[in-house]
Amino acid sequence: MAKIEIDKEFCKSCGLCVKECPKQIIQIGRTVNSKGYNVAEQTDESQCIGCKLCAIVCPDMAITVYK
Repeated sequence: MAKIEIDKEFCKSCGLCVKECPKQIIQIGRTVNSKGYNVAEQTDESQCIGCKLCAIVCPDMAITVYK
């Protein structure tokens, strides 16, 4: 089973990962980091296929994908 880990302090809530996810399991959440951004979060870990598209498009390298 694959999963993603989002570094909350690097995420700036740009939404690129949300748009790229083929399974639509990433959203901008309510958690706010120290810079004032709402950070992205994975909504359903069981649906993640580990494609790494979210990590590839992240301009801040805030996403790590584990398979």
